[in-house]
Amino acid sequence: MAREADPLDLIGSKADERLLGEDRGHLPAGMDPAPQPLPESQARRQVVRFGATMTGVTLVGGVALALLGLIETIADGGLGWVAVLVLGLILVTTHWGWVHVAELTGNRIEASRHASLDERRQHWLSQIEPYPRWEVRTRADPGGEITIETVVYRPVPRGERRFSFTRELASREVHPAEEPAAEVTERAELLRRQAAAATRQAREQFEVANDAYERALIASDDEEQRRAALQAASEALSERINANLSDPPLTE
Repeated sequence: MAREADPLDLIGSKADERLLGEDRGHLPAGMDPAPQPLPESQARRQVVRFGATMTGVTLVGGVALALLGLIETIADGGLGWVAVLVLGLILVTTHWGWVHVAELTGNRIEASRHASLDERRQHWLSQIEPYPRWEVRTRADPGGEITIETVVYRPVPRGERRFSFTRELASREVHPAEEPAAEVTERAELLRRQAAAATRQAREQFEVANDAYERALIASDDEEQRRAALQAASEALSERINANLSDPPLTE
């Protein structure tokens, strides 16, 4: 099984937003799926449709009023018809305003909906911790063979204090079709238990180091304080590893 990553490497880091998009395929299958983008709301579609309708009505009505006012102004020159002409011209020149009003209103509707989605997505990212995870998968090949693969998802840096994951193939076993099914199943279950144990150990080591880091960190923007917190995390992790090595005591 692949070597476990140092849990101190990404202490204090946050999950990168690329895990919501291009890095989504680098996440273990057992992890909770990320919140999906919301489809366009019915309310926004209705507002945009209303804006388009009003644009057409305003343009047609404005042209009609302008022509009527022009004809009647030429015919009798009354001030009332001049006002009708001016009103028609105003409607024609401002008819696109309905489109902009509808777009702004629709955007506000969507912004309020997406604020909730954004909050859920940020919460989902905040729950991801930077420690490696192992998974075991099996598949049946066309020739009847059974392939058992152990995959490790390792946290990697993504800019300053951000992390994502890479997906690596740790091991692959191909079992011939003639091999008894019970033996293949037993082997797959053994590998799954080993993968679960490796993941559990990585999580425990990360939690020990992270707890010590958070207790020691007073000002996260103070780089000197951050280094002191990392030192505390390193010491806590070292004590945990030493305790595991001495329990049970080593014997010759």
